[in-house]
Amino acid sequence: MITTETKIITDSWINLTWDEFSQLWDDSTYEKAKFYYYNQRARLEMTPLGNDHASDHSIINHAIYLYAGLKNIPLNGKDACSYRKVGVREAQPDLSFYTGDNVDVIPYGTGVIDLNIYPSPNLVIEVANTSLADDKGEKRLLYEDFGVEEYWIVDVKNVKIIAFKIEDQGSKRITRSQVLPNLEIDILVQALQKSRENNHSEVSGWLLQQFQTT
Repeated sequence: MITTETKIITDSWINLTWDEFSQLWDDSTYEKAKFYYYNQRARLEMTPLGNDHASDHSIINHAIYLYAGLKNIPLNGKDACSYRKVGVREAQPDLSFYTGDNVDVIPYGTGVIDLNIYPSPNLVIEVANTSLADDKGEKRLLYEDFGVEEYWIVDVKNVKIIAFKIEDQGSKRITRSQVLPNLEIDILVQALQKSRENNHSEVSGWLLQQFQTT
């Protein structure tokens, strides 16, 4: 049981039971935190408040919608949505997307997405500014167990994207998306690089040219 003496260390995995973890959901102290739970451990990650994280989050989100629209790929996205398998695991990725047959599987009016009822998203993305080690480590294992099809990590400081295909509870590096067919990850990396010197409308115009010729 969580008491006043219980010390919750943010941005780190700590041992908590599911019942203890659930007590934190309505605690105003962690109102702006992202919640993760895996292997009887919890992580409360304080949401980054800064230009770099926000900008990369924005351009990647936009690029995915732009590509899907041009290529007629059915797509619905979620921004900082909660996914929960009660008693077992929880995650709040920066970005997540349903595609194909699952595109309309989550009805409006749904709060936390219950993975005992609905499928996991096809694509999950974490934008890593200060959380890179964890995004490559424990969260990668978490999303393998979630059964998502692809997991991308946007490395803000090094301006790159690490993308994984997930199957059979394992992951393998990829350079081309299968969830978004034929999308080269390097094009998105180039867009991030260009965003360091160009505004987002200019980057969007460049992306449009690239996507129309592929």
